[in-house]
Amino acid sequence: MHKKIFSVFLLLIIAISHAQDMNEGFGHLENGRYQEAKDFFTKILKDYPDNKTAKLCFGRAVGLLGESEKAISIFTELKSLYPDDFEVKLNYAESLLWNKDFNKAEAYYETIVQEDSTSFAAVLGYANTLSNLKKYPEALETVNKALDIQVGNPNALISRKYIRLGYAFTLSQNKEYEQALAYLDQNLVDFPEDKDTLLNQANIYLIIKQYDNAEKAYYTIAKNAKDSITSLQGLSLVSHKKFKEKKALDLATQSLQKAKNLSSPDKNLLLSSYERYIQALFWNKKFNDAKGSLLEFEKLYPESPNLLSLRATLGMYTSDFGMSLDQYQKILSTNEGSFDGNLGIANAYRASGLDMESYEYAFKTLFFYPKQPDAEKLIATLKKSHTPFIENKTAFTFDNGNNEAISTSFNTEIPLSPKLKLKGSYSFRSTENTVTGSKAESQEALIGLDYKFTGRIGLKTNVGFNSSDANTTSYTGVIGELIISTKPFRLQSLDIGYKRELQNFNADLIDREIIMNNYSINYNLGTNFNLGWYTQAIYTTQSDENTRNLLFTSLYYNILNRPALKTGINYQFISFKDQVPTIYFSPSSFHLVEIFAELLNDQNNDWFYSLSAAAGRQFVEEDPASTTFRAEGKLGHHFSERFMANIYAKYSNIASATAAGFEFTEIGFKLKWHFLRKPLFDKKIEALRQ
Repeated sequence: MHKKIFSVFLLLIIAISHAQDMNEGFGHLENGRYQEAKDFFTKILKDYPDNKTAKLCFGRAVGLLGESEKAISIFTELKSLYPDDFEVKLNYAESLLWNKDFNKAEAYYETIVQEDSTSFAAVLGYANTLSNLKKYPEALETVNKALDIQVGNPNALISRKYIRLGYAFTLSQNKEYEQALAYLDQNLVDFPEDKDTLLNQANIYLIIKQYDNAEKAYYTIAKNAKDSITSLQGLSLVSHKKFKEKKALDLATQSLQKAKNLSSPDKNLLLSSYERYIQALFWNKKFNDAKGSLLEFEKLYPESPNLLSLRATLGMYTSDFGMSLDQYQKILSTNEGSFDGNLGIANAYRASGLDMESYEYAFKTLFFYPKQPDAEKLIATLKKSHTPFIENKTAFTFDNGNNEAISTSFNTEIPLSPKLKLKGSYSFRSTENTVTGSKAESQEALIGLDYKFTGRIGLKTNVGFNSSDANTTSYTGVIGELIISTKPFRLQSLDIGYKRELQNFNADLIDREIIMNNYSINYNLGTNFNLGWYTQAIYTTQSDENTRNLLFTSLYYNILNRPALKTGINYQFISFKDQVPTIYFSPSSFHLVEIFAELLNDQNNDWFYSLSAAAGRQFVEEDPASTTFRAEGKLGHHFSERFMANIYAKYSNIASATAAGFEFTEIGFKLKWHFLRKPLFDKKIEALRQ
């Protein structure tokens, strides 16, 4: 704000000057021609080396040209020659602002304001100093005093505008959004439809998810050709936040076309329009178009860090996290404090399964940008994923074979580090056939470890025992599981596993003590065009000397992202070596083809839900084909950051859905509680905070 009050000083200088031939130099200063002013007063000082006014003006010229140390030296000398000259004191104080010696300037302004509290220049300079020190309440109080001295002074009003903008930003960082918006509203009284104020308002509205108000602010900005481009860029972002991606792309396209067609080209505005347009292509998953636009962008702005940021973002959207990491590292190599570089690489490390590196750069983001909400949210999400929890599932099941069961299970996960996780589980199931009267109970207890070797390879283990008590026998045996999880290529996952378990669906099966040894391969292939393919193959050997082959494959397409809507076709094949239909469902061949749809909202919302349904045809050996139907629904609520619950129900008449091959229904509820507030290794995490 020191430049804003230049005219105040100039008028005072002219008033005390008797050198009428200096008017040309004064004009240079007043109109911002500081080099010409410096040259002019250099000539004056050759002829009149002791002229105080010429020295003052020369000092101001060199200071405003960026030579602040030299200006301080000039005014310090004048201060020693004229210790009581208030005008010299004012220029010396302002030179401290040019040099960013804000603490020293604050102390000096305090003394001259005490000397003359009616000096408009002194009071306004003091207010601007306090603003630079981010002492906004004091700055606001002081600038109001300046306006009491000169009511309506335009320079003071502009200073107050920027003080309020700084104060509003600080308040928004502290999540005091209503107060921040109140100060911005006051700005709009002084400067109706002010662009800077409206952009700050829109940003806060985006943070607090008041998207309609953000939209109004962006519309108001559009008062001329250039501002309409800024408006369109903002409106595109609002549409993205509302999940209206096609509209976002349309608005971004308009912004780019307008920027290209400006009568007076604006390089920075064209850059930001290209950036928003390419981002909108990402949002719409038009990655080939985005690559083409990136090539255009590179020709126009080959040295722009925004180019690296856009390439990194493309990597994130296409799951090419290696490319993202490379681009973000290039950004940080030239700008350690880059917001895009630090937060971007934190997200890329998280997506790559490297959580400690993600913490490190999220903390760096907060070091350079204190209280930045996206960085704080990332850290909170990471910490929650590393915080121990326990969950319970309780269910009641019945089928058309007169079997009923009540089951409950408890699972806990205790992360010991970002790579190592301790797990435990206990389950109890009581079954009864209401016609035959046969009853049985089974209990399982397991303990296990999960370990991530890298972001691409992990190991999951469980070992424990099963204890069963049926009508004619009791049994205790070892059960367990071993899974190697890999991500061999981008957008692909491959799990290879072994699982030993007891068949415990109903009392008759528990009574027979059938142990199953399952050898499995699970493979999932994703794409960047919403299509996916999942396949599971299981080979099972059983303690009754029977064997089973199972193949399940699903081709699916993601129709919507918010809420997520997926549909596709499933195929299942099962065959058993021996057919024992009186004991359990064991056909020589079973085929199922079905069409399914699944709908779910963001599972992190306060209220969350999911619905799925499928219909198809099943073929059991030589029997006539029959129609199948299954459905499942869930409704849940996050009661706090640490506790959630949901209820669910499911129904199926698919022959393979249960071991007995019966139509069945299940209803139940799930509870999940993070019983600690933070990870066990939180000190190690916090040690990364700068």
